[in-house]
Amino acid sequence: MLQFSFKNRIAFNYLLSTALLVLFVFIIIYNIVLFTVYSHVDSDLALEVSSHLSEIEIKDNHIQLIDAEEWREQEHNTLNVNPVYVEILNGDKQFVDKSPNLKNHHLVFRTSKKDYKPFDTKLNGRQIRQVNFRIEHKGKIAGYMMIAMSLEDPVMVLRNLSRVLWISYPLILVLLFFAASFIAGRSIKPIQNITETAKSISRGNLKSRIVLPQNRDELYTLSTTINALLDRIENTIIREKQFTSDASHELRTPLAVLKGTLEVLVRKPREKQEYEEKVKFCISEVDRLNDLIDQLLLLARLENQKIAINPQTIELDDLILQSLERFSAKIERRNITIDFTFEEHFYVVSDVFMVSTILQNLLSNALKYANDNGKVTIVLYRENQSVGCKIIDQGVGIPKEDLERIYEQFYRSQTVVHEPIKGTGLGLSIVKRLSDLLKINITIESEPHKGTTVTILFP
Repeated sequence: MLQFSFKNRIAFNYLLSTALLVLFVFIIIYNIVLFTVYSHVDSDLALEVSSHLSEIEIKDNHIQLIDAEEWREQEHNTLNVNPVYVEILNGDKQFVDKSPNLKNHHLVFRTSKKDYKPFDTKLNGRQIRQVNFRIEHKGKIAGYMMIAMSLEDPVMVLRNLSRVLWISYPLILVLLFFAASFIAGRSIKPIQNITETAKSISRGNLKSRIVLPQNRDELYTLSTTINALLDRIENTIIREKQFTSDASHELRTPLAVLKGTLEVLVRKPREKQEYEEKVKFCISEVDRLNDLIDQLLLLARLENQKIAINPQTIELDDLILQSLERFSAKIERRNITIDFTFEEHFYVVSDVFMVSTILQNLLSNALKYANDNGKVTIVLYRENQSVGCKIIDQGVGIPKEDLERIYEQFYRSQTVVHEPIKGTGLGLSIVKRLSDLLKINITIESEPHKGTTVTILFP
């Protein structure tokens, strides 16, 4: 099967619709000319009828000419020059008289035709336009008269017009096809730009963008949409590269620490206490590594949208108590005071795993950056139809310029200043992703050396 290019398909569809339109216009033109020509002939026939009626009289209930000789002199004697043919019949439809230009021919009386109603017929093989009508006298039919005019000139005009239209029709279609192809080629130029841009894009070249057309039409919208898509793809790949680089670095760090510690242990015999200390240190690094891997896997699931929401009723205060229980050893070791009292139970409908992950990460940060012998306050409250939770620490705080980046993966504020504080920089990124997924509103306010307040508002 013959395959057309997109440009030629547009041109063909345009040609098809235009061909039907041109054909319709030609038919209208032909019928207008036809109507005009026949109207002119019928008008002339009506004048001839009026003229010839004045030239007859009825005597003894029979039709006869008032002045037959004068009438014959007025009529044309040939069939070639705009002739008018007249024939008179009596009441019995018998021949009475006729115009000399009929010679040996007779007009055909059509009984089926109404009086004065023009119709087409033939005389000696030539087309004519004819009317026949009865002539009554005192309620009786005195006779019949037939009057006809030649249609040779009108038929020739219509035939020539038909030839011109049919000859010009295919020529017009050919010209239209080339014109449509040219216009379609210009119209789809943005699509060609899209194709060329798509071919030039690769993993190593994500900077190319489609040149936007001048007209703000559908192709402009398409080009803008594809450019936006390319921006998102580029940003995603950049984030992926950064994520891979940061993840590799973060995974390599505890492994390097483990390797160095174990190498030190095997160099020479050690005291039992020293072995125990190093083993405990290695266990803490393994725990840190496990935690990092869990967070990376969770982020990967969130990135691929492979995590499902299972809403259920959650007792928020009980969930906070469970999370605090996990950090009880750290709380006791650093002598941190937890201020968390509530007089009623607070319930929300959400995913228990995700909410638990959000709370654990936020509480972990609050405890991690709180000062030794410091205080962490947790407040539950109601706001309109929502339930709110504030987690307030009086720790090191976050500089204002760093607040905009705290949700970035692996980003940690003032890592040099807070180097002893271990972390991966993934906690708040996970919190933000889960909050957006659950439609939980989260805001963080902080001031260096005064502490941080995290507010989460459940829908």
